[in-house]
Amino acid sequence: MHLKRDDDLFKDTTMTFGEHLDELRKALIKAVAGLALGTCLGLLVGKHVVTLIERPLSNALGTYYQTEAELEFEKWAKKRREAGEPVFYTDEEIHALVQDQRLMFEVKYYHPRQFLGELERAEPVALAPIKLPPMPEEAEQTDEGDQQGDEQGAQPKKPGELAGKGPLVPVFLWHEIDDDPRINPLALGVAEPFSIWMKASLVVGVVLSSPWVFYCIWTFVGAGLYPHEKRYVHIFLPFSMGLFLLGAATAYLFVFEPVLNFLFSFNRWLKLGPDPRISEWLSFVIFLPLGFGISFQLPLVMLFLERIGVFSVRTYIEKWRIAIMVIVVLSAVLTPADPYTLFFMAIPLIGLYFGAILLCKYMPRPAGAVGELID
Repeated sequence: MHLKRDDDLFKDTTMTFGEHLDELRKALIKAVAGLALGTCLGLLVGKHVVTLIERPLSNALGTYYQTEAELEFEKWAKKRREAGEPVFYTDEEIHALVQDQRLMFEVKYYHPRQFLGELERAEPVALAPIKLPPMPEEAEQTDEGDQQGDEQGAQPKKPGELAGKGPLVPVFLWHEIDDDPRINPLALGVAEPFSIWMKASLVVGVVLSSPWVFYCIWTFVGAGLYPHEKRYVHIFLPFSMGLFLLGAATAYLFVFEPVLNFLFSFNRWLKLGPDPRISEWLSFVIFLPLGFGISFQLPLVMLFLERIGVFSVRTYIEKWRIAIMVIVVLSAVLTPADPYTLFFMAIPLIGLYFGAILLCKYMPRPAGAVGELID
């Protein structure tokens, strides 16, 4: 048994320590320049990116307040029905207006006599045929009420009555849910909107310049790799970037709103109104897709471990139960404490695990690789 070696493999990769430092300096300068250019481009679209980032939060807040509106109507309608008063809306009509037509309502109260009086004052000609009822003899009623109160004690007024002049009339005032100020996250600091715009622009710059930054890093690292190792990097680097973008897209498209709806349910349960800040939400938006993108590198990690002989395809197949348990535990660590995020991370990772087994099986290690023990 002897180890096959080929000293000629080092002829194109041999560099002094100073040359390595010079290559590192050049790679860093190019990478920083690319990042600066990407950030400048991000400044141009930073406003649109902030709007895109706000959308899942605004949608979740809209869903929260729509549900609150329906619950509020159910309580109000129940009290009206118990008092024998008309409701004017059915539960189905409220649901259709709130959920299907995305309308929001507020219940306000007005006094009929004041309302008609204001209309008569504003449009006397149009309301001339309408005769307002005469004012009740309030003084006599008050005197009688005072005498009865002295004899029997003061009687409390019924809810909805205004100084004994009759009940107040509830009115539903409707508006578009998108025009509701409560669904917009808040910026509490004076400079916070500017910092949010800069952070969003920096995120755009990192995304746009990432291919160039990876290439600059690759030019430095590739100088010390074997030729066959460079071939592997050329194949798997685009694959790695694709998996990272797939993980980030999964977080944005399928995770944000379910997670927010779950977390806002505790606001409803604890009777705490949500009042999210845009800076806190931006941090959540950045780190959660980052965790998803990194975790989606699982197939490449498994392929790498199989290539260097740490694990085999047979081991992956035999230990799949342990692997699923590890995936679930890591998903719980990398995500917030809610079942939705854990589910949306663990299920794709389990699928990627078995996909990586197929990848290792149908892309076996080439025979006669450098360092392989041969007879």
